[in-house]
Amino acid sequence: MPEHDGDGQADAAWPQVDDDESAPAPADAPTRRIPVPPPADEITRHVPRPPQPVADVTHRIPIPPPGPSAPPAPHPDQRFTGVIPIPAAWGPEPQRAVPMRIPPQPELQVPPPRPGRRRTALLVAAALVVAVGAGAGVVFGVPGVARTLGLTDDEPEVVISPPAAPVQFAPALKAPGDQVPAPTPAGVRTALAGPVANPALGTLTGTVLDPVSGTVLWEQGADTALVPASTGKILTAAAALLALDHTEQLTTTVVAGKDPGSVVIIGGGDPTLSALKAGAESVYPGAARLDDLVAKVKTAAGDVRTVYVDLGRYTGPGLQTSWDPRDVAGGYIAPIVPAMLDGGRADPTAENSSRSPNPAKALADEFARRIGATVGATAAVTAPQGAAVLGEVRSAPMVELVDTMLQRSDNVLAEAIGREVARVAGAETSFTGASQATLKVLRDNGFDLSGANLADASGLSGQDRVPARLLAQILSVAAGPDGKDPRTAKLRPLLGGLPVAGGSGTLADRYQTPAAAPGKGWVRAKTGTLSVPPVNSLAGVVLDTDGRLLVFALMTNGSAANTARPALDAIAAALRQCGCR
Repeated sequence: MPEHDGDGQADAAWPQVDDDESAPAPADAPTRRIPVPPPADEITRHVPRPPQPVADVTHRIPIPPPGPSAPPAPHPDQRFTGVIPIPAAWGPEPQRAVPMRIPPQPELQVPPPRPGRRRTALLVAAALVVAVGAGAGVVFGVPGVARTLGLTDDEPEVVISPPAAPVQFAPALKAPGDQVPAPTPAGVRTALAGPVANPALGTLTGTVLDPVSGTVLWEQGADTALVPASTGKILTAAAALLALDHTEQLTTTVVAGKDPGSVVIIGGGDPTLSALKAGAESVYPGAARLDDLVAKVKTAAGDVRTVYVDLGRYTGPGLQTSWDPRDVAGGYIAPIVPAMLDGGRADPTAENSSRSPNPAKALADEFARRIGATVGATAAVTAPQGAAVLGEVRSAPMVELVDTMLQRSDNVLAEAIGREVARVAGAETSFTGASQATLKVLRDNGFDLSGANLADASGLSGQDRVPARLLAQILSVAAGPDGKDPRTAKLRPLLGGLPVAGGSGTLADRYQTPAAAPGKGWVRAKTGTLSVPPVNSLAGVVLDTDGRLLVFALMTNGSAANTARPALDAIAAALRQCGCR
């Protein structure tokens, strides 16, 4: 019978044609003609067209006569109608299948969807997704359902906790607490009796203070001024932190020279300016790069033919006459000038490297090479007044320079910082001026300088004299409770620059002996060593076993480094191990 497609068009009835190749039915079996639609080779969507005539195919299917147990007749609304052969009786043996042949049939015609059907299909699909999700929720959400269906392995349910709050890391130096037990002088004397008696220490002076209460817990010749060696840098650091802006940066500037094509490098007192390429780290963290300065000058000046250097920021000789020539030759120091590369080092990455005998000339040569120019016959000149600035680069802030000076015990950097103190104090920017200015700043800030005398800012000079009491006094103010002393806030960064026992700076490879090992990681101290005269010193802070912060200053003269250093370390370690009450 006719059927309607999606466009409301009537489909023509399929023509009926006999199939001569069908298996013959028994002669006595009644037959019905069943119109069989041909199968579709493919489904295409196109505009409806009139149906194509096709051959009628009739399958002859044997229909047994009806019996008492025959199945019900097909519903009248079923698509295929006609007489269906039904076996006379339904027996236990299955009926033998009769092969059929179905010839090719024309394409099924699928009309384009009516307007609005795509939206309906999408809605139906969405509804199916929701239904599937709801079903899944029933299975996994209702207790027992998932286990009943075999969808669980009966393992304990995993509870996923919410993520922890992010860690707020804000490193800072804080004052010692006063809620922990305080050591007593008698307790400290008992704890140190053995370590301070070590004959390897030679002439030993020192003191131990409680910075919270100001109590002197132990002392031995603390007012006697001895050669401090590099512990003298504590005085330089304190004067700089008290007198200079902590954010101050030292600037190396290039200006136009008086002749066309000439430029002048004006030394700004920054010995950390590095020749290394970007990405390579020198011994000075955060150092300015020569390449950056060259690039700026190239951009501003174009063609540069001659390079000069202005060294007018400093006065006096570059080397202190009291320095041991072996220290100079050994790579511990370079001539002090306001313009140089990497502290005058040949190897910018090595603490102790051979140094240039003329650091300013070495800077001019390297700058000229990179910019494609030559150095003037008289390299050192005075820059023209009001000359156009072609480029400049800046050092790390002063507080970081102080930190590096203490950590690495860098002598060149110490001398440069000392001269900056002299400039601010209105003194001559020389060895003498820097030494006098350092002592003046400390005196003006209330420190007792009895017996103190300085010949340089680095402690390389055997003419320097400092009592242990002064070193401990400066450290005690730096480590004091917040708000108790107005000087503490300025001096607090000094503690951050002290090397950590067995961990950093000049203490990285120390505290290895059994007597000293307990202080590893707990002691922070500035070291000092000289060969001539033989000097070894150690001054810093340590947390005792009760959590009380103690300040100590230990100085020896006439001692050998290989035995005196472990002996000094053992004294500080003894303070770490005691509650000393």
